[in-house]
Amino acid sequence: MNRSRGFLLLLIAVLLVVSAQLVLPYLQFVLLAVLLAFILTPAQRRLESRVSATIAALSLVTLALLGIILPFLLVLALVAEDARRVLEAADPEAFPPEPLASLADEFGIDLETVIVERAREVGAGLLERGPELVAGATHIMIGIGFTIFLLYYLLKDGEDLLAWLEGVVPLPADVQGELRAELEDVTWAVLAGHVLIAIIEGAIAGIALFVTGVPNATLWTAIMIVLSLIPLVGAFLVWGPAALYLFFIGEPVAAAGLAIYSAIIVGIADDYLRPLVVDRFADLSPAIIIVGVLGGVTAFGLMGLFFGPILLGALVATLSVFEEHYEEL
Repeated sequence: MNRSRGFLLLLIAVLLVVSAQLVLPYLQFVLLAVLLAFILTPAQRRLESRVSATIAALSLVTLALLGIILPFLLVLALVAEDARRVLEAADPEAFPPEPLASLADEFGIDLETVIVERAREVGAGLLERGPELVAGATHIMIGIGFTIFLLYYLLKDGEDLLAWLEGVVPLPADVQGELRAELEDVTWAVLAGHVLIAIIEGAIAGIALFVTGVPNATLWTAIMIVLSLIPLVGAFLVWGPAALYLFFIGEPVAAAGLAIYSAIIVGIADDYLRPLVVDRFADLSPAIIIVGVLGGVTAFGLMGLFFGPILLGALVATLSVFEEHYEEL
C-alpha cells in the first residue's frame, strides 16, 4: 500500500467516525426514513413513469405524512392518554380501604401524609425535569422534520444512490444483483410477515377488548401489537390476563367470549397467516425474529423492532450468497 492510498483510507476512516457522530443523535429518525423509503420506492418508480421524480417524491412524502406519520402520532397520543389514566387511577381510592387501614393501624403509618408527600415529590421532580422534557419534545419535532426531509431525497435520488453504491462496492455485478434481491426479500418478509401480521393480530385482539369493555383498551392494544412482533409470545400476554380480569369482576360471559375469540381468530392469524406471508418472500426462522427484536430494541431503540430482524436476516442472506459465489470472488 503506497502512502497516498494509505492517507485516503485514513481520511475515509476519520470522516466515517465524525459522520457517525453527526448521525447518531437522530439515528431513530434516519432508520425511519430509510424504512419508509424502502416501502414507498415501488410507488415512486411507478409515478416516475408519469410525472417527474420531484413531483413523485413530494406526492409520496405528503402521503407518508398524512397516512403514516400523523396517524401514528395520533395513536401514540391516545396511548399516552390511556397510560396517564392508568397512573392517575393508582390513588388511595383505587385500593380496598380495609387493608390500608389495617396496615396503618399496625405500623402506625399516616397513609394520607405519606401519599401527599410522595405526590409533592413527583410534582417537584416533574418541575425539575421541565427543561429536559422541553428539550426532548424539541428533539422529536426536529427529528420528524429530518425524517420528512431525508425521505424526500431518498425517494427522489434513491436510484442514483444505489447506482453509486454498486460502483463503489468491489463485487461482481451478478453477485451484487443477487445480494440485493436477497436483502429485499428479507426486508419484505420482516415487514409483511411480521410487522404487518403483528399489527393485524393486535388490532383483532384490540377490537375484542373494546367490545368486552376492558379499561384502557387503546393502551393494551398498542402493547399487544408490540408483543405480537415476538413469535411464541404474542398478544396472549395481554388478552389472557384481560379475560381473567373480566371473570373476577363478575363478567364470565365476556371473559369466555374474549378468550375464545382471541384464541381462535388471533391464533389463526399467527399460525397460518404469518408463515404464509413470510414464506412468500424468505424463509426466516422464528429464532431470528426473537433475537432480532429483543437485540434490536436494545441496540436501536424503537426502530430496532424492525431493523433487528432485518439485520440478522440480511446476515443470513449475505452468508448464503457468499457461500454460493465463493469460488468466483
